Amino acid sequence: MKYHRLGAWLAGAACALLSMAAGAQAVRAGGAADDPRLPVVASFSILGDIVREVGGDDVRLDVLVGPMRDAHTFEPTPKDARALGRARVLVVNGLGFESWMHRLVDAAGFKGRTIEASQGVKPRHLGDEDEAHAGEGHDHGHGPAGHDHDHGGVDPHAWQDLANGAIYARNIARGLSDADPAHASAYQARAEAYVRKLRQADAEWRRQLDAIPADRRVLATSHDAFGYFGAAYGIEVLSVVGLSSEAEPSARAMADLVARIRSHHIRAIFLEQGGNARALRQVAAETGVRPGGALYADTLDQPGHEASTYLGMFRWNTAQLLRAFEAQ
Repeated sequence: MKYHRLGAWLAGAACALLSMAAGAQAVRAGGAADDPRLPVVASFSILGDIVREVGGDDVRLDVLVGPMRDAHTFEPTPKDARALGRARVLVVNGLGFESWMHRLVDAAGFKGRTIEASQGVKPRHLGDEDEAHAGEGHDHGHGPAGHDHDHGGVDPHAWQDLANGAIYARNIARGLSDADPAHASAYQARAEAYVRKLRQADAEWRRQLDAIPADRRVLATSHDAFGYFGAAYGIEVLSVVGLSSEAEPSARAMADLVARIRSHHIRAIFLEQGGNARALRQVAAETGVRPGGALYADTLDQPGHEASTYLGMFRWNTAQLLRAFEAQ
């Protein structure tokens, strides 16, 4: 019986891929000849916001993993293949973040330009000195079998350092300029204006965080998405699971985090928007520590909310942390 189920699953998967490819070909045949803007696809919401800042009115943007959706568990659909099929530029994070992307590119038959936004950042590797804060015994697997979320030992969440956000913006400007030379000067000008905003915000948040005693700057959260943030802003990061928001923690990881929360006298544990909060709520109940405000790691909020942009996400996260650190 199990072989029949496997055969049915494989047949279904093949049909889905054929449907995705056919849809992409139809879009390419139809095209969007009446729209002069550069068609661009961004992999997830944070990258999409940076592309909007740099591309402005010169790009037509589709975002695959939209606000309040988890890129770790994303499964492409025929609609996504159609969007990619009509694009000339694909913007990805890289560093192994979009493990599903190669399947979508193949299904869509995408032959355009791919911009890896993280190119040139200094990657944070699991096992490096930075990783000591994650806690011995943490499960750095990436979810149950069948979910391909192995980042190859590299932390892909590089956007959590605003200095890396500036690198992202310039890489995107360079790629858009190569694909659309007629608007290159506009892309470059918008990118540099945006980089100035990122640097101003970065300096202000460093000033505010530096005013907090070092022993209070401890962030306990659900999954290990804030390593770059911690390294950049002098915050110790304790996480209950590994890099994937869907990973389940081991009993040893849970016990380790409980012990460290108690030894650090932590007063707040931060949940993550769009992530698996069950384990962290269990830790909060066991330690008696109240959950703090929810943080944004891999996604932006819906439009109209403060965390609906990349800079807005940093404003929100920093405000939640400052409130908790100052109250200790």
